[in-house]
Amino acid sequence: MKITALLGCVLIATIAVAQPPRRYSGPHSEIWPKLYKTTFEKSVDQSGMPFDKPVFTDDVKKLATTTITLPGYIVPFSAGTKKSSHLMLSSLPLNACFFCGVGGPETAVEVFLEEPMVYTDQLVEITGKLLLNNMSSSQLIFILESATVTKK
Repeated sequence: MKITALLGCVLIATIAVAQPPRRYSGPHSEIWPKLYKTTFEKSVDQSGMPFDKPVFTDDVKKLATTTITLPGYIVPFSAGTKKSSHLMLSSLPLNACFFCGVGGPETAVEVFLEEPMVYTDQLVEITGKLLLNNMSSSQLIFILESATVTKK
């Protein structure tokens, strides 16, 4: 019985590790598929806390500090928020977003807008300068700063 349970755990662990990277299937985008190829390794952040450190591909590193445009869905950081300049943009709709267990950290971007926007559950496009975060677990791994809403 113990051997069967142990073999079951090994099989499940092997299947979990052998999973290919997520495949992007959202609205048309040249950028999201590149971001989705980010992988993770176990590490410790600046405060000594363990976290999954992102390992960015060369394609993603080339995008760092450039201005990009991403389509996606707004996810407010605080429940009940109606308007904000600090929010999350998810490549997936709210019911399938990173925090709902469907996507991973590579499916969302932290956004700092120049002007606050009213929350919507409709697809939007946001343009901003992409920053990569592989040091701090207190922010998302992708950050758009000086961002603007380019399509509502």
